[in-house]
Amino acid sequence: MSAQLAYWTHDLSPFLIRIGDNFGIRWYGVAYLLGFVVGAWLLRRYAHAGRSQLPAVMVIDFMTSLVIGVMVGGRLGYFIFYQPSVLFHDPLVMLRVWEGGMASHGGFIGVIAALAWFARKHRIPFLHLGDLVAASAAAGLLFGRIANFINGELWGKSSTVAWAVIFPDSPYPLVPRHPSQLYEAALEGALLLAFAQWRFWRTNIVAKHPGVLGGEFLAVYGFVRIIGELFREPDAALIMGLSRGTFYSVFTIFAGVVLIILAKSRSTQRS
Repeated sequence: MSAQLAYWTHDLSPFLIRIGDNFGIRWYGVAYLLGFVVGAWLLRRYAHAGRSQLPAVMVIDFMTSLVIGVMVGGRLGYFIFYQPSVLFHDPLVMLRVWEGGMASHGGFIGVIAALAWFARKHRIPFLHLGDLVAASAAAGLLFGRIANFINGELWGKSSTVAWAVIFPDSPYPLVPRHPSQLYEAALEGALLLAFAQWRFWRTNIVAKHPGVLGGEFLAVYGFVRIIGELFREPDAALIMGLSRGTFYSVFTIFAGVVLIILAKSRSTQRS
C-alpha cells in the first residue's frame, strides 16, 4: 500500500463549469466542440487553398451533417458494440447522453452515412468528401481521448511505470494503471492527424487518387488503436480472446485496405 502512495490519484473534475450535482459544461462536450471547430477551420483552409471541391460557404452545412452522424453513430455504436443488453432492456438510455457512452467505430459508421447523404444531395464525389474528413477527423479523436482522461474513464491495465495513475472509479483493489487515454490521444489523435496532414498537403493523393487518403486513415487508425488496446483495460467481454476495440479495429484495417485498392484501381481506369 505504501508503494502506491507515490502514484498520482486521479482527481480531475469532468466539469469545466458545474451547476448542481450532475449538470454543467463537461470537458467531454468541450472536446467535441473543439474537434468540430478545428475540423471546420481545416475544411475552410482546404477550400481556400484550392484543394477541395467543397466550397467554403458549405462547410458549416457539411459539419452539421457530420455532427449528427458522429453523435448518432457513436451513441448507437456504443450500445450495439459494447453494451447490447443495456440497450435491449432500456432503449431510452440512448437519450441520456449526460451519462456518457460513445464508440469511435460507431462514429465512423455514422460519418460514412452522413457523407453518403451529403454527397448525393450536393453532387460532390463521396470519395473526395471522405478524404477531406480523413485529413481533419483526428483532431476530434485527440480532444476526445484527452477528455476521457479528464473524466477518469477507459483506464489502462495495471502497471508500475513511474507515470501510472490510480483511477478512483476503476475496480477494487485500486492499483496504479497506464494512462492509456493519453497513449491513445497521442496515437489516434496527434500522430494520425500529423500523418493525414502530411499526406494532404505534401502529396497530390487527394486529386490523383480520390479515396486513398480515406482508406489510409481507416487502416492507420485501426493499427494504432490496436497498439493502444495493448495498454487499455477491456471495457466489455472479450471476443475470440480479443478486446472489442481490437476486434473491431481488425475490420477497420480491412476496410481501409480494400478502399485503398478500389480507389487506386478506379483512378487508374479513369486515367
